[in-house]
Amino acid sequence: MKRPPHNSPAADLSCEVCGRMPEPPKARLTLANVAAMLPIELLVHALVVETHLPYVAKVLVLTLTATVLVIWVAEPSAARILRGWLHAPALRHRRRLAAAPALWRARTMLQDQPGSLQRVTRALSRLDTNILGIHVHPVPGGVLDEFVLSAPGTVGERELLAALADGGGSRSHVWPTTALAMADGQTRALSLASRIAAAPEELPLAVAELLHATIVPPSDAGTKAADDGTRLKIPTAWHGPITFARPGEPFTPAESARAHRLAELAEILSHRREDSRA
Repeated sequence: MKRPPHNSPAADLSCEVCGRMPEPPKARLTLANVAAMLPIELLVHALVVETHLPYVAKVLVLTLTATVLVIWVAEPSAARILRGWLHAPALRHRRRLAAAPALWRARTMLQDQPGSLQRVTRALSRLDTNILGIHVHPVPGGVLDEFVLSAPGTVGERELLAALADGGGSRSHVWPTTALAMADGQTRALSLASRIAAAPEELPLAVAELLHATIVPPSDAGTKAADDGTRLKIPTAWHGPITFARPGEPFTPAESARAHRLAELAEILSHRREDSRA
């Protein structure tokens, strides 16, 4: 099947699942049908009226001919020829959504020297990208900078990665995110600490939420994994060690420290509950 060109309304608006276009506004659809049907109605009437058929036969011929031509010719032609005009409101709305700023999380390794951050911010500014939040994590070999970015809708992952590389960053990663990323790690850790204080058994889920990671099942925790920093193990008194994984996004020392502090908090609270019961 031949695919519609990318600049056509069908390419911009058709559903990716069913391939159908959205319903156009009723007023525009009515005007398009009237514009397509009126010439056909006038032509059919002019031809039939000049015949010498009986009155009832003329009415039947007019009705059947006009109906068939409208259904088979007029309406499909109007929908095809006037497609851009029919769907203009939906197209404008889609383009406004596409041009709206999008939120991204980005991480990149920089050298721990003056001017490194300035070069990255300058490269991002050339894409009209605004830095909404930044966290700096000291790591071996430099610093790992974590950004929350607001970029125009026309800017994608490839452009952001190229800008980070132009700014001197290495081992960069970029992910789409939501406004929840604006809550910094400390605030999120405190909120989850309150959750653990109320229910220490919530530790595994709380740490997974804090780190945006998944809990590795105990049966897989002992398997040998690549030493790329994407697995984190924290000890607990009642669960045993819990392993978390985040493929493609190594854990930072600050994240590891937060996870271990939450584990210590859960352990202290569990011991206090046992002492109070005793």
